[in-house]
Amino acid sequence: MLSVLVIGYVWPEPNSSAAGSHMLSLLRLFKQQGWQVTFASPAQTTEHMIDLADEGIDSTAIELNSSSFDQYLRQLQPDIVMFDRFMMEEQFGWRVEKNCPDALRILDTEDLQCLRNARHQAVKQNREMELSDLYSDLAKREIAAIHRCDLSLIISSYEMQLLQLQFQMPIQQIHYLPFMLDLDKLPSQNSTEYSSYEERQHLLMIGNFRHAPNWDSVLHMQSLWPALREQLKKNGQPNVELHIYGSYPPPKATALNNPKTGFLIKGWAEDAIEVVKRARVCLAPLRFGAGIKGKLTEAMQCGTPSITTTIGAEGMATGLAWPGAEVKSNEEFVQAACSLYQDEALWQNKQEQGYLVLKEK
Repeated sequence: MLSVLVIGYVWPEPNSSAAGSHMLSLLRLFKQQGWQVTFASPAQTTEHMIDLADEGIDSTAIELNSSSFDQYLRQLQPDIVMFDRFMMEEQFGWRVEKNCPDALRILDTEDLQCLRNARHQAVKQNREMELSDLYSDLAKREIAAIHRCDLSLIISSYEMQLLQLQFQMPIQQIHYLPFMLDLDKLPSQNSTEYSSYEERQHLLMIGNFRHAPNWDSVLHMQSLWPALREQLKKNGQPNVELHIYGSYPPPKATALNNPKTGFLIKGWAEDAIEVVKRARVCLAPLRFGAGIKGKLTEAMQCGTPSITTTIGAEGMATGLAWPGAEVKSNEEFVQAACSLYQDEALWQNKQEQGYLVLKEK
């Protein structure tokens, strides 16, 4: 039986983030092969982490900068070691090479952090990202980690192209692996499993507050909300609210909660799927980021059309119409959200488009 060691940046929280859900999918895939799977992490345990024992997965806490990990490796002797994000490869990769030289080393990038960082810096400076922004010290570290591993998992088709064209990464070292959805369990078009237009109400945002692009989008949406709310009022929809869900809301987020204006910070959702199913439209005004967006995939699975930006839609519906609207300006965002919320025929069309995008992926 093959032995797989996964070194996690954090303990998996599939109900908190797309990264947590994707990690659990990978762990389950390894188990389905009949492999012995161990998850190890130097991170602190959390209230929302999954019970890996229920999945038949061993777990252990490890220390940073400690020779105890060398001893642990010599005892475990894994056949495969997967690093969760390049920082874990930096920290533990050399110890794996020293103690388990024959182990296959895999890097799960989750998303390209150098791309996300470059876009973030551009947003801070209120300008468009330039290619030169990519070639940062962070990029040197991340690309070096990819080179040191035998194989790296890339979640976005856009990032596959970026690695090959801008960083001359050999195609043999990178593998395209988007979210592993069970398409057989997706509702069919016009399925009664989707709540109807009339049964749904309010607008929704959802995402881990600790993730910088999500927090930025909440602040950005706060600036867009007055215009969107006023437009809805003018069109006879005075009571529409924006419900913002996500794990780990800090005090600065809960302070934004404003029942008078309908800008509501809901925080942790016990059942994210049910929350998304009840909403009429999902909003994701992302100004920077990388990878593909779990919140938007989840919206499609729930039959909830979405309004997002070019950054939000990147790598997700290549060649197909977006199941809602992909916009390039604040004015377009407000108008698209208002139109989609109030036009039942348009809404139904976009709901069906989400089903087509998922099937295509």
